[in-house]
Amino acid sequence: MQNDNMKCGLTEEKQNLFVDTIEKEAYVWRENNWKHDDYEHVHQRAQLTFVEDGYQYFHIDQRIYLVPQHHVIWIPSGKAHKITSEAKTVNLMLFLFKSVFEDDFYRNVHVFSVPPVLKEMLLYASKWNKSLIENEEQDIFFKAILKSLPNFCKESNRLEIPVPADTRLIPVCQDINSNFKYNLDIDSLAEKAQMSVRSLQRTFKNETGITLQKYHQLTRILKSIELIDAQQYTLSEVAYKVGYQSLSAFTSSYFTVMKTKPRLNKNQAVS
Repeated sequence: MQNDNMKCGLTEEKQNLFVDTIEKEAYVWRENNWKHDDYEHVHQRAQLTFVEDGYQYFHIDQRIYLVPQHHVIWIPSGKAHKITSEAKTVNLMLFLFKSVFEDDFYRNVHVFSVPPVLKEMLLYASKWNKSLIENEEQDIFFKAILKSLPNFCKESNRLEIPVPADTRLIPVCQDINSNFKYNLDIDSLAEKAQMSVRSLQRTFKNETGITLQKYHQLTRILKSIELIDAQQYTLSEVAYKVGYQSLSAFTSSYFTVMKTKPRLNKNQAVS
């Protein structure tokens, strides 16, 4: 019988600490209409999360990672993270691994789109959903998935929004997040940060690894994903709501970030 404090196969001893009592090397936990606590937690298994439907935000190390539908996120063991989402429905598959291969890939967080081969492998693995019984085929199959991840990730998208540690930049980020629909006003942002324009641009890039323009673009595209998921608007309406003057401009910007064109679900209106 499943413990009420068990989540993803792990037992939650207190609000943010999960204890692993499972002997299996690796297992999968698939769940529809995912409900997750929105506080930070940590566990001693590496985690591969596949978003089948909806989208999730992962808050890790002063960064917010977006994981849209048909994307995965790799989180190393012992890495504290928090999950949030405003999606109507979130269907997830979590693969948890006790040990990983010796490769730099496994020590860092990665988000990337799932190619067809990996998608089929993940869906096939769902036949072992929540099974804690030892199974030789499963062990071999999961090791194959694990071993192949670095190659699948080579064309990784940058889908994280950095959160700067420099407090002078917080009002800058807040302004962009509130006014993403409008063009950047660098002079106004510099005033908010109490810096020169040149100093702001340099400090922001050093703190976040991306330019103000890229941060603005990411904010727009991530907001568009939420609007598309809401299933209330055509693509042209979404483009306008996030600040683009034409569908073609929005599509081009979306493709730059997501490496795919924006699409509505089959039951949504078309533009």
